[in-house]
Amino acid sequence: MDPRMAWIQPEQKRPANVLRMRVWETSQRRNHFNGCDSSPLSSGDSESDSPTSDSSSATSDSMSAHPTKLHFNFSEHLHNFNNSLQQHYQRLHTQIIMDNHLKHHPVRKRSDNKASTYGMNYFMSHSNGSHLCGTPWATRRYSPGVNGLHEEMVDFYHFMSPRPEEEEMRRDVVNRVETVIKDLWPMAKVEIFGSFSTGLYLPTSDIDLVVYGKWEQPPLQQLDQALRQNKVAEPFSIKLLDKATVPIIKLTDRETDVKVDISFNVETGVKAARFIKDHLKKYSVLPYLIFVLKHFLLQRDLNEVFTGGISSYSLILMVISFLQLHPRIDCRASNINLGILLIEFFELYGRHFNYLKTGIRVKDGGAYLAKEEIMKVIENRYRPSMLCIEDPNLPGNYVGQSSYGAMQGKEVFNYAYLVLSHAVYPLSCSYPNRNMESTLGRIIKVTQEVIDYREWIIQQWGNRHNARMMDIKVQNVEGDPEEQTSSEDQQRDSTSPHRAGSAVSLSSLHQQSSSSSSSSSSVSLLSGSDIVSSWCSFLEVQEKSLKAYVNTFLH
Repeated sequence: MDPRMAWIQPEQKRPANVLRMRVWETSQRRNHFNGCDSSPLSSGDSESDSPTSDSSSATSDSMSAHPTKLHFNFSEHLHNFNNSLQQHYQRLHTQIIMDNHLKHHPVRKRSDNKASTYGMNYFMSHSNGSHLCGTPWATRRYSPGVNGLHEEMVDFYHFMSPRPEEEEMRRDVVNRVETVIKDLWPMAKVEIFGSFSTGLYLPTSDIDLVVYGKWEQPPLQQLDQALRQNKVAEPFSIKLLDKATVPIIKLTDRETDVKVDISFNVETGVKAARFIKDHLKKYSVLPYLIFVLKHFLLQRDLNEVFTGGISSYSLILMVISFLQLHPRIDCRASNINLGILLIEFFELYGRHFNYLKTGIRVKDGGAYLAKEEIMKVIENRYRPSMLCIEDPNLPGNYVGQSSYGAMQGKEVFNYAYLVLSHAVYPLSCSYPNRNMESTLGRIIKVTQEVIDYREWIIQQWGNRHNARMMDIKVQNVEGDPEEQTSSEDQQRDSTSPHRAGSAVSLSSLHQQSSSSSSSSSSVSLLSGSDIVSSWCSFLEVQEKSLKAYVNTFLH
């Protein structure tokens, strides 16, 4: 079972799974342990003159001389091998505890991706049967079938949505990078685009910045030196991609571990952000699908175009095309079952979509394009990439050209479709260990590293956010209404998509589709109204305390 794509399902947690996982992990560790003196496998595979190799040859001679002892000797050898492998695990255990990046798997490579679930099978097999491992959003009992999947997607969205402290931290990173840029070029203009602009960013997502100025060539080297001198980022994290289609600087902030991508004089990113915001208003279900799918690819390391993955922009265009061309459902409604849409998305792009012959268009209501027709309008007449999506903001440009791993994305989409379709099937209620895992948790996990990182952000930036919000409220009370409106719009534009003017009712999204039962719908509506009423009462108390504070401040 490849941990880059899948992990142990509840009904697979049986004694035979231990042996199956041990065989798979041993085969994966074979190359890793070769050449290591302390490795149990290196001694068995070594061709050097050593006591182990002599004993191995002696053992093979004794086996050939006594065939009846072959089974016994093999079992004894396997037992000794397992003991040595366990001792090797114990030696690595201390190192695993000291290093969070190696927490879930003893031979997992050090990676900057905190959300990666590589090695999750090893972690789950040593979790002592913990309940709902890796699904912190699942805090209640869900309905069976697709209705329960819909409820989980709503809870997952609210759990993973940007928190005020995370926004405060990211704005602090932008301000520090902007300060360095302004010191170099005082007349330069810095703008935010990408997921931070649209509000569709995950806790570990990067920040996309574009710098506008008068240069003949993008000044990558000059900005690189300035960032190193001001110690904004670790020197080893700064990478200059000057040969890319769009030259950028990639860096990791020293203080917050947030990744930042900086480009120069590229207007398509800002236009794409506006395009996405317009469709967020049009399709109320879009942010829920995007958050699930972005995390689905992120944890499998399939989200970076630099490594052949599917970019966030390409993924959003795929979702928009799916909603535009859905044959049965008007996806502009707010009471659609999210579980059905998610499974059908995986079915379309994992099983039915012809990547070899078909392209995607989202402009003018959406359509599918034959790649033979696309080749006629391409200047160089080269064959379009496997994942071919027409850029709605730049005619002649096709998104997905660098996603050379698109077929691996198709494979994981197909895997997710099979897992979810079986999980929501009525007969799944009779599966063993059915209540030990959530439905969405079969394809998505949230690592402990991500949870700890978010808690650290709250501790570090919680007070700063509260102080800034108090200053804004005081300024709004003392200032004129126009300044108050502009500050509210700016604040609304940088947070979650529902605060960005999206006409979405949380209570309506708690409703089930027409096929759901009336009881589950009434429970969802009641919980939504209770949340709204309690939130309104909380705002009234805050408003009264704020007025008292302002009166005291003025007098």
